[in-house]
Amino acid sequence: MAYFCSMIAIENALISDMVVSEQFLCDLHKCKGACCVDGDAGAPLERKELKQIDEVFDAVLPYLNKESVDEINRQGRYVYDKEFGWVTPTINSKICVYGIVDKDGIVKCGIEQAFNDGKVNWKKPISCHLFPITIDKSKDGATEYVNYEPREDHCKAACTLGKKMKLPVYRFLKEPIIRKFGQAFYDALEATAEHLKK
Repeated sequence: MAYFCSMIAIENALISDMVVSEQFLCDLHKCKGACCVDGDAGAPLERKELKQIDEVFDAVLPYLNKESVDEINRQGRYVYDKEFGWVTPTINSKICVYGIVDKDGIVKCGIEQAFNDGKVNWKKPISCHLFPITIDKSKDGATEYVNYEPREDHCKAACTLGKKMKLPVYRFLKEPIIRKFGQAFYDALEATAEHLKK
């Protein structure tokens, strides 16, 4: 579902103003990491991320359960989807093969856990890191459309907590926005958000 209202133009990106006007803060104890489980396909991957998955795979493998490993052996480390392009494989069209479940029943990313443990230097796919922001490219690839798309069911708690903490989406996602677009881009987005407040 698209949530575009008006848009903010920075560099080659058109950003939904909801990225600065809405509030969001993941509440993992409520949603249990549902974004790693529910979706039409696995996590979208940039082409360069296929190589990054290959580079970290051996270090991530010990974090994955047998079902995930079996599914990767069957499907591959990434798969091509006609609608979404390159994506991570899933188990029975549900949980991502890189998802791991902790003692509290929360689904987390095995790649990110390996990163947190200092085993790899790549955190996880940028599409996962940016969620609930999604990015689409124009047909010619010249423009990126940056949209805010929380899951209507699973993200209710995050939207509620974000409003309670008064945390705008772009501030919640500061690290991945800088990772994707750079510091200057984030600074421009923040300046725009401050201007729109006035």
